Amino acid sequence: MDTTTTLIIVAFAGLLHATFQLSISVLTLLSGHSLGKKTANNRLISLSTSYVFGVALMTILLMASTILIANNLFGPVAPILLWAIICGGTVGLGVTAGLFYYKRNTPGTTLWLPRPVAGYLHERTKATKNGAEAFGLGLMTALGELLFTIAPIVISALLIAELSPYWQLLAIIIYASISLLPLVIFWMLIGSGHKISELQKWREKNKWFMQFASGAGLIILGVFLFINIVLPPTVASYVILGPGT
Repeated sequence: MDTTTTLIIVAFAGLLHATFQLSISVLTLLSGHSLGKKTANNRLISLSTSYVFGVALMTILLMASTILIANNLFGPVAPILLWAIICGGTVGLGVTAGLFYYKRNTPGTTLWLPRPVAGYLHERTKATKNGAEAFGLGLMTALGELLFTIAPIVISALLIAELSPYWQLLAIIIYASISLLPLVIFWMLIGSGHKISELQKWREKNKWFMQFASGAGLIILGVFLFINIVLPPTVASYVILGPGT
């Protein structure tokens, strides 16, 4: 796969990552708790900034570590069998996200998360009082959403591993920038004085679209990669060697 196509797929994967809302949910919770405690605006900005940096750092670390693991295990090109498994898992995850990402029959923007993860993050937002704790909360939030973001991260990492070092760095920057864009926008809106209630109303109004976009996008990505990476060598092997190979 050529470099341009790889960068486009990485950008699309980053966009899918951006459709998941846990990091934004925790940011609004953190800001809401801080406002409830009548935290000064400068203090609120400091907490939210530290939180955003925590999410950003963990996202980059997850991508970089996955690339390193892929290189050590498979070299620059992952085996076709692994791609087949990943494509199937991505389609399955897309169906799951499209149906269950937001809890049905529940008001607001409650996400489907394992109960221990949801409980831990909720308690940490209430207990966060300084920048270091907010930074740690950002790290844990990025890990907590890995259940859904693992597909775009792994796919991007395997594709990036095939690039030269210069293009690898650029691809990581592209992925991180796109995946973090909604969080940065919400951070800027909160810092500029927009009401949390207004932002929450917007999220609730558009949550089903975001859920559909994330689910459909993952399915499209999985099918596209299967057609372009898994099928060609499989078909070629069948034609050259015949059935049963």
